[in-house]
Amino acid sequence: MTDANVRIPEEAKNRLAAIAAAEGLSLRAYLARMAQTLLTPAERAERAEKAQAALKEWNGYAPTADQERDLDNELDRRLARVTGR
Repeated sequence: MTDANVRIPEEAKNRLAAIAAAEGLSLRAYLARMAQTLLTPAERAERAEKAQAALKEWNGYAPTADQERDLDNELDRRLARVTGR
């Protein structure tokens, strides 16, 4: 296994280290696990396409691009309201 040096702000490193420690992991192990579990943009897009195909097959749900945009905007609005952003 090769090592890599990553430069991040000290506050970010400390926060990640605290999260890792709370889960009983070293920062190195935590970051390795994160890299294995997070999806790339391409992987997320592939899963979204599969989910849309499954919904269409199951119940005919196939929103238009405009409907998807409106739903995304509504979700953003609701998330902003509950997070105070």
